[in-house]
Amino acid sequence: MGSGKTTLGIELARCMDMPFIDLDEFIEEQSGATINEIFATVGEARFREIESEALRRVAGDDAVVATGGGTPLREGNIELMNACGLTIHLTTTPEVITRRLLLPEQRAKRPLLAGKSDDEIAAYVGAELERRAPFYDKAMLHFDSTDIETAEATRATAAALAEVLVDVASHLA
Repeated sequence: MGSGKTTLGIELARCMDMPFIDLDEFIEEQSGATINEIFATVGEARFREIESEALRRVAGDDAVVATGGGTPLREGNIELMNACGLTIHLTTTPEVITRRLLLPEQRAKRPLLAGKSDDEIAAYVGAELERRAPFYDKAMLHFDSTDIETAEATRATAAALAEVLVDVASHLA
């Protein structure tokens, strides 16, 4: 939810010479429908089932995978992600997330924001971060994704994250 999973994930995959999978894009490709269309036709509950099915299909792939912000909330998903790879919770402030989500291109592709005013989105972000925290806290690493506002900053942040991952992997080996 606006933490930069796709933006940073693409650059991280490039830095680490790995494929990148955006779970929402994977779902769209598999279903032939956009996330907004899926939400509109089958609702959020069914979308979350589809999302979990897609996660199971890509789990274990040797890739950088960006999930939706709601993916870890469904029963068993964060456990599956932790069992199949190194999970990273990207952190930033509610204000930064709100600013990102208010961008027209972000707002348009997020069905949970449809019809909300700027103030309602800001309140929604705060409430969702609080509700999601127990799930996000189960990630293996927490990494600040605040500084990805320019291409150069994104590259530097991805390089820093790649260094952390190489260090963590060396300790796990």
